[in-house]
Amino acid sequence: MRQERVYRTEAIVLREMDYGEADRILTLLTPKGKLSAIAKGVRRPTSRKVGHLGLFMRVQLLLARGRNLDIITQAESVEAFEGIRGDLLRFTYACYVEELVERFAQEEDEDTSQLYDLMITTLRWLAEERDLQLGIRHFELRLLTYVGYQPQFFSCLHCRKSIQPVPNYFSAAEGGLLCEACKGHDASAQAVSVNAQKVLRYLQTHSLADVRALRVGPATHAEVEALLYAYLEYILERELKSVIFLERLRHELRAAAANTTPTQPADGATDTDTLGVDHA
Repeated sequence: MRQERVYRTEAIVLREMDYGEADRILTLLTPKGKLSAIAKGVRRPTSRKVGHLGLFMRVQLLLARGRNLDIITQAESVEAFEGIRGDLLRFTYACYVEELVERFAQEEDEDTSQLYDLMITTLRWLAEERDLQLGIRHFELRLLTYVGYQPQFFSCLHCRKSIQPVPNYFSAAEGGLLCEACKGHDASAQAVSVNAQKVLRYLQTHSLADVRALRVGPATHAEVEALLYAYLEYILERELKSVIFLERLRHELRAAAANTTPTQPADGATDTDTLGVDHA
């Protein structure tokens, strides 16, 4: 079937690269896959597309098919996620989301509508919410489910018995938890506290709206984050570049805060408290 030469699509701008004197090549996520397109003249101050094609913006586009790259002929912003732009930490988390989406998203003509909707809700969280890490952890687990790598937190991957509320062990190679009796099947499996298991199970089985009520202490946050980073890097077989910058930035922000105010747990939670989460 012959393709239309001109077509419309909604998209999120994942990446941009200057090209020539005034053009820019954009990597876009659409509900039907990932694509690259060129925005001619967009770097000129007089361009009508200026202000509509920034990083992480949700836009409505009119494109013409080109020989090598499709050409963006019209662009209208739909959602700008303004809270991300004026905050370096929020912007860096958005870069992390972009890196994962670009690694996992398929090229055009694949149904990526679920991934597209997930990115929209995650960018809204990053633009508006206070606990950025909760939104990111929810995103990671939803992404893993979408791409076919959903980790198993409810039964032991070896003996298939239900996971009990005791410290268990996460195997990146197996893709889930091993019980105490079966941990020897993966020498690299890492211990996971009961609180971290509660949080992982809750995030995996609840909507983002429910997650707003969750309060997680700093130690549990750090444990869950490290576990999911390790699992994602195992799947991708490479280090995530945005994580390196994110960790450096957070270290600098903590150091700056320590020089001005007393250290207190976020949102009043303690290192061991995980509030509003049952182990079931």
